[in-house]
Amino acid sequence: MNPGVRGCYVDTAWGQVHALRAGSAGPWIGLFHESPLSSRVFVKVLEELAPHARVVAFDTPGYGASTPPDGPGREIPEYAAVLCEAAERIGMRDVVLAGVHTGASIAIEAAHRLSGGVAGVVLSGVALYDEEERAAHIAGWTPDVPTDVDGAQFRWAVERYQRIWPDLTPELLHTAAIELLRVKDRYDWGYQAAFRHDPSGPLASLDVPVLLLDAEFDLLAEKDAMAMELARDARLEILEGLPGQPHLRVPETYAAHLLQFARTHVTEGAS
Repeated sequence: MNPGVRGCYVDTAWGQVHALRAGSAGPWIGLFHESPLSSRVFVKVLEELAPHARVVAFDTPGYGASTPPDGPGREIPEYAAVLCEAAERIGMRDVVLAGVHTGASIAIEAAHRLSGGVAGVVLSGVALYDEEERAAHIAGWTPDVPTDVDGAQFRWAVERYQRIWPDLTPELLHTAAIELLRVKDRYDWGYQAAFRHDPSGPLASLDVPVLLLDAEFDLLAEKDAMAMELARDARLEILEGLPGQPHLRVPETYAAHLLQFARTHVTEGAS
């Protein structure tokens, strides 16, 4: 990891939130990851943005090195409130919030709660499921992890990402499988919160600009049209040819879009 990227812990109502930070000047940018991974998925994005912005990538409570909530029944607005508490303790204000999948739902909710103000939101994969889709994901997306001394858990994690992330590289597979296995006994908590959560109302009521920054073949790409209809002030940017995970597959491009968006929407005095 680049020495300019450093870890920190922030005390919150749920315990400690862990985050990776980079940059000492410029607009504030907050990053929220997908389930069941961690802030490590944003390391290269942090390195790209560090010369130009103050960037914080948070571990969602229960993932990475953040303290878990007290059980699996917590909801996305509660996760968002705790992460806003962490952001406020860091001193973030007039922030651009960016999130991927579960992180997108958290970013939407956090934009309604962050006391330091939000300048805009960048979303990659908004889970605008209908009721049938929601029920199917709740029932089938997070099976128990098989675990034995022969390493069934490792084979399961590898096979899972081989199935849901097309065109894997060894680096992508390693990152995803290791981060999942770190939290295997609670990997489903954030997922299930995201599946229970309907982001349509909170997205529609956002009063800040929204950039939908999505991979062309993302699992949730078909929801972009609905997100465009719901958001009051939205623009769609499709990263052509990508199967998903733009922050991991093309971090330079992802970072460049974030920075351009932040420079457009963060007031000069705040940065």
